Formats: sequence, C-alpha cells, structure tokens
Amino acid sequence: MHSRITPFTRWSVAAAAVGIHGSIGAVYAYSVYTKPVMEALGWRYEQVTFAFSLAIACLGLSAAFLGRYVERWGPSKSGMIAAMGYGGGLLLSGLAITLRSPELFYFGYGVLGGVGLGVGYITPVATLVKWFPDRRGLATGLAIMGFGFGALLAGPLAVRLIASVGLANTFYVFGAGYFSVMMLSARILAAPPEGWRPAGWNPDAAASASSPAHKTAAIVYTPRQALLTPRFAMLWLLFFIQVTCGIAVISAASPMAQEIAGLTATQAAAMIGLMGLFNGLGRIGWSSFSDFIGRPATFLTFCVVQGLAFFALPTISHPLLFQATVFLIISCYGGGFATMPAYLSDLFGTKNLAVIYGYMLTAWSAAGVAGPMLTASIREHTGGFEGTLRYGAIGFAVALVLAVLVRLDQKRAAART
Repeated sequence: MHSRITPFTRWSVAAAAVGIHGSIGAVYAYSVYTKPVMEALGWRYEQVTFAFSLAIACLGLSAAFLGRYVERWGPSKSGMIAAMGYGGGLLLSGLAITLRSPELFYFGYGVLGGVGLGVGYITPVATLVKWFPDRRGLATGLAIMGFGFGALLAGPLAVRLIASVGLANTFYVFGAGYFSVMMLSARILAAPPEGWRPAGWNPDAAASASSPAHKTAAIVYTPRQALLTPRFAMLWLLFFIQVTCGIAVISAASPMAQEIAGLTATQAAAMIGLMGLFNGLGRIGWSSFSDFIGRPATFLTFCVVQGLAFFALPTISHPLLFQATVFLIISCYGGGFATMPAYLSDLFGTKNLAVIYGYMLTAWSAAGVAGPMLTASIREHTGGFEGTLRYGAIGFAVALVLAVLVRLDQKRAAART
C-alpha cells in the first residue's frame, strides 16, 4: 500500500479506523442487555452491570500494558488481534447465556472482550495521527466519533434481535458481524512510510517556531520520559475528572431529568438516545475545532463550559433548556476523548503515541468505576442530584487549574529546547 500512496490512501485508512471504532463502540449499548441477562441467568442488577465495569477496566489496563506491543505488531496485526478479542468475547458471551455460566460471561464479555476493546481503541487512533500530521484533531475525531456512534446503531438493533432470535443468538450475530467488520478494516489499516508527509504540507509553515506545541512535538519522548513529566500527571488527573463527571451524568441522566426537569420516563429515554448523537458529534466537532484554536485552549474551554453547566443544571427546570445543557456537557465529554490523543501527540510526539495514550486511558478505567459509585454515594448523602452536580462543578474548577498548569509546563519545556 505504501508504494502507491494516493490522496485517497489516508482516507481509506480513516474509513477502516471508523469501522473498528464503530464496532467496539457497541459496548456503550450494554444497558439494553441488562434486563434480558437478569431474566436469562437470574442475576441481580449489580451482577449484570459488573460485566460492563470489568470490560471498561480491562480496556484501560490492556491499552496501558499492550500499547508497546501495538507499536511492535503494527496496525494491521493489532487490528486483527482486537477483532479476535472483541468478536470472540461476544461469541463466548452467547455461549455463556446458553450454558447459564456467569463465570464464562464475565470472562467473555469482560476480560476477553475488554482486551479487544483496549487494543482496538488505541490502534486506529495512533495510526491516524501519523497519517494526518496536518490535522491531528480531525484524525482522532474521525476514529473516536465512530466509537461514540457505535451504540446508536447497536442499541436498537440489539433490541430487535433479542425479540426475534433470542439473547444468546443476538450475541452470536454481533460477535460474528463485528469480527468480520474489524478483520476487514484491519486489512486496510496500515502506517505511513517513515518520514511521510501530506502533499504540500510544511510543518514549519503550519506552526511557528515559537509555538510551544510545535517545539515540544518536535521532540520524541519515550513512554518512560513522558510518564515522568509533570504535564502527563496533571493531564491524567484532568482527564480523570472530566470523564468521572461525564460518566456521572450519563449513568444518572434519566432519573436526573425526571427529578429536576419533570420529564416523563418516555421523554427521558428519548433524551438518552439523543445524548449518544451529541456524544458522537462532539467528538468530531470539538477535535476538529482544536486544530484551529489549539489543544490547550480546547481543554480550557471544556473546563469552563462544563463547570458552568454543572453549576447551573440543578436550577434548570425548563425541559428543553435542561436537555440542551445536558447535550452540551455530553458533547464536551466526547470531545475530550477525541482531542486527548492529538494533545498527547503535540506534547510527546507520535512515535510512541500508542503506548503513551494507553497509559492515559487508565484514567478512563478509574473513572468508569469512580463515576457511578460517587454519583450514588453523593446522592444518598445529599438526598438528590444537586449535590452531585455541585461537586462536579468544583471538580471542573480543579481541572481548569490543571489545564492552565499543563499549558505553563508546556511553555517551559518549549523554552528549554
């Protein structure tokens, strides 16, 4: 493929990246399985949701510990491994339902599927950044947009399949289908030749020599060097806060809308569907916008916008205004995921991005556990969602300080080069 690179080559790689992320993004539709699995296996609610938490935890851990192997294996082989993990995990989940085996379900959906999620998540992102050095935000947004939209397609389809062919067969259909799509996409996925640049693109003209992002990106950091920088630690904590607060809203959106804005259960369910749309649009929109205003300014904007929205949300009783505010929060939540890989490549270079980004995704794993637990705990102690949202606003104030400190540390690093 490298020997005949055309203007369309990197866009075909982008399409393959969307294919992989659109497949693994179906994990966000897990809630449609909750009641059917409870009925099929006689489980309690927390037993069923544990499989999802286990999958997200394994996503972050596998991304962190397998990132260096993703760089070694290359995009195509890594994509195939992700297909075998995620597709195989869904097939085992169907078998677990047939055999009524909770242990097999945890292993299939949570462990094997989670490893497939982790490898499948970082591989397309690290590859696209190398194909789009001129528009890194757009590149990462394209891939991660697919992850956001994956649940929009999988959710309604899963409901129909469960009703028509049964729960176990639904897992078999999805396992075989996603395995096929991801394997085909992996065949297309490839890294550009060493030193490749888009036609007509000059990095010196695209960013001034005095730009901190330009100077720091010119230095290639090893994963160990990146981990030991203060800006990585601060960015990890910032990302943890943003994801924790976002998951807190996602996990409690329906009862929160009914309690604060008086939405009916049906109206709240419709809002949940639209949240998935804004999650996906925020990923491509904010990440593309970051190419123009810069990644530091984008994350500063996230902190300010979400902090104000969290502070105001408990007082918004108008249904449409309440939903618009939630959609704004969710668009920033998705945008943070899509913009983070580009920010890391600005700070540490693209060569070891799969490894460094994998380490950053451990913040997602931690937040996936902390978000719902903190929401439930604060609501229990305060008697409502107002306390949760107020604590979230405070969290974003802390994140804003961290965003400023990351920017200052970036400038200091650039001054030393």
